[in-house]
Amino acid sequence: MTGRSRRSSARVAALVVVAVIGGGCAPLFDGTVVGGSPSWPGARLERGVLRAEDFPPGVRYDRAEADPSRADGAGAPPPMLSKPTGCTDGLTRVIAGSAERGPGSAIEYVVGYDGARISMTVLSWRLDIDALAAEAQRCARFEAFFDSSSPGIPMTTSRLSTTSADTLAYQQTMRLGSTESSVYFWFGNVGSSALFGIAFPTPNPDIEVKAELPQTFMEIATRQAARLETG
Repeated sequence: MTGRSRRSSARVAALVVVAVIGGGCAPLFDGTVVGGSPSWPGARLERGVLRAEDFPPGVRYDRAEADPSRADGAGAPPPMLSKPTGCTDGLTRVIAGSAERGPGSAIEYVVGYDGARISMTVLSWRLDIDALAAEAQRCARFEAFFDSSSPGIPMTTSRLSTTSADTLAYQQTMRLGSTESSVYFWFGNVGSSALFGIAFPTPNPDIEVKAELPQTFMEIATRQAARLETG
């Protein structure tokens, strides 16, 4: 394969991973605006969130401002087709199925390194860890499709080692020809709250601080869980 062909395959692989994951990563709101000040649980979540100063100088840190007037999935592309059905957005649908909604129910931030773009969301409710594990097992191997007439793209969902029984981590990998591309997930309950994270391999030479996946992602998720526990 020529260098140009490899670069083309890598670009397609990245687009497929974004399409597979992006269809289910919308803010968890149903359009209902709750009146009043979100002093609880919003204030509690604020105390438990990692901030820019918790990361090395040079890492890009941004808080994602969700719009509570937007419904789930508004503005996001639809999930890709899959076989078995529903595997391209199954993990996110499990989260949305038990989500609390409205202002103060979730706080999301994104950190950027040379090598990774990591989104972490702290939640005011507990995740259904058993349902997440069952969905990941159901979709341990599946195929994703751009449309009903396109060939299937092989995908795997592999569990990563974690130290807590109330925590799950996964590597989801697609194979397009000789090219592989992965994204990483973290799900964990901390007391009455929870967090979930997604990490994308994202080279960015403009950022001096480098990340290695999944190590950097797992370290951030572990630190975030510890902060949430003590916050």
